[in-house]
Amino acid sequence: MKLKLQVQLSAMMFLQFFVWGAWFVTTGTYLMQTLKFSGTEIGLVYGAPALAAIISPFFVGLLADRFFSAEKLLGLLHLAGGMVLLLVAQIQSFYWFYPAILFYTLLFSPTFSLSSALCFHNLKNAQKDFPKIRVWGTIGWIVIGLIIGYLEVEPTVIPLQIAAGSSFFMGLYCFTLPRTPPLSRASRFRLSDLLGAETLALLKNRSFLVLMVSLTLITLPSSFYYSFVNPFMNELGIKNAAGKMSIGQMSEIFFIMILPFCFRKISLKQIILLGMLAWSVRYFLFAYGDGGSWVGLIYVGLLLHGMSYTFTFLAGQIYVDEQVPATIRNAAQGFVTFITMGLGPFIGAIIAGGIVNYFEYPNELHNWKGIWFFPAFFGAASAVFFLLFFHPRRPDMRQKQ
Repeated sequence: MKLKLQVQLSAMMFLQFFVWGAWFVTTGTYLMQTLKFSGTEIGLVYGAPALAAIISPFFVGLLADRFFSAEKLLGLLHLAGGMVLLLVAQIQSFYWFYPAILFYTLLFSPTFSLSSALCFHNLKNAQKDFPKIRVWGTIGWIVIGLIIGYLEVEPTVIPLQIAAGSSFFMGLYCFTLPRTPPLSRASRFRLSDLLGAETLALLKNRSFLVLMVSLTLITLPSSFYYSFVNPFMNELGIKNAAGKMSIGQMSEIFFIMILPFCFRKISLKQIILLGMLAWSVRYFLFAYGDGGSWVGLIYVGLLLHGMSYTFTFLAGQIYVDEQVPATIRNAAQGFVTFITMGLGPFIGAIIAGGIVNYFEYPNELHNWKGIWFFPAFFGAASAVFFLLFFHPRRPDMRQKQ
């Protein structure tokens, strides 16, 4: 991989996750403490990115596969997203906040699959080179988390404003990325393409189907992390919660960097199983942690984020890239986004909001042990399902080009 290409793609990933990390983690605290949204309302807000991931990646993946260069489409989505975020930052009523954030996430959600597909298009060896690129996304998330924690602005609208400004910058930067033209331009468009039929046909492969179901199941408990860990830590009185949550991304760097080694030494099934078990264990640690003498359990739980995220979602992303024809790569990555950031998280966010409401005390505090038990046990059940039913076969599903 040439140095210029590595720098370009690494900077893209850094900015992509810088934008996301600026608003995604701390907005729950802003909504709960400042705007006084209920747990159910916060769950719906955090379900908006998931709902967007259900709707938009197929359509945007189709555009990138057939009609537009991926880097230009990526830039336009970020520029439009920055404008919408400025509007979101002005709203204080749930009834206006929700549709506005939903509109923003409809623009933002496809940028994950587009940025990943852009990398895969320009990399010759994804297993070896993609982790080196993707790790800079984690670094971007860490940097913005440390900045927000240092500024102590978690309960304010400032993180949303930072996200808007960085989205504008990202949008402009995208037009400097390597040209990534559509690969299916010559083929005739059919209505079935719009429905993602070619990608959905991959589900006829049993191993692929079981993997997608497993990733969907494990994203239900993952929704609890993104929606409520920051409010949980702030409620316990843990200072600089956003900065300390970056512990998880620091460990993610380690696990991303060792992922190519893991692919050589152990099977894909073992890698993903370890990641799913890590999701479960971390919630048990949160359940028994507190803001006093047992605060160390919370920090260990945060450290497990690196294993849980990388060994499930990132490993699954690389697996899909290896399985699909290059002509539907953007749409296939859009399908992964649909699974890992759409269907499962949408259901999970609604469930999480309802459970947080159920375990809320009259004084607006919460029974966090009761809350964390649900994702802990569900994560363990998801791992058992994956262990029993995922049996990948070779050769893979990639069609010869």
